[in-house]
Amino acid sequence: MILRWAKTALVAAVAFAYTLVVFDNLTDYGSNYQFVRHVLMMDTTFPGNHGMWRAIDSPAIHTLFYVSIIAWEIATCLLLWWGVAQLLRAMRGSAQEFDRAKTASFAGLTLSLLMWLVAFLDVGGEWFLMWQSPSWNGEMAAAREFVVVGIVFLILQHRESELNS
Repeated sequence: MILRWAKTALVAAVAFAYTLVVFDNLTDYGSNYQFVRHVLMMDTTFPGNHGMWRAIDSPAIHTLFYVSIIAWEIATCLLLWWGVAQLLRAMRGSAQEFDRAKTASFAGLTLSLLMWLVAFLDVGGEWFLMWQSPSWNGEMAAAREFVVVGIVFLILQHRESELNS
């Protein structure tokens, strides 16, 4: 039973982190908007780099990018909390019931992994050359989040056995 509680607590911890991220992005919209804006404008990348043709200077597109990130975070947050509720409901069930209850958690964790990998590391880091920026480089934070969420995903994916019930 302790393994089920541990898995549930880890998913809840990621859900809580997303709750705080969404709260921060909604209550301090401007700060993180500036991050997105500078990454898309590529205004702090290496001078003279040959990738500047990728830069986007449109405030409307900056807003679209940022709002889509917030929507992605909200969807992830809701799926993770739904997953926690499902895991709690199945806590005393059979191993198969608990394994089936992991679906929403896996969906939320997968959305999270894709956000950090695709949106931040691939698009921000490589396409918009965020790695070149001394002030607007979020690659280390994105990598850290990807690793943490990935570890929770791997722990959760271990199938239950009746011995652990």
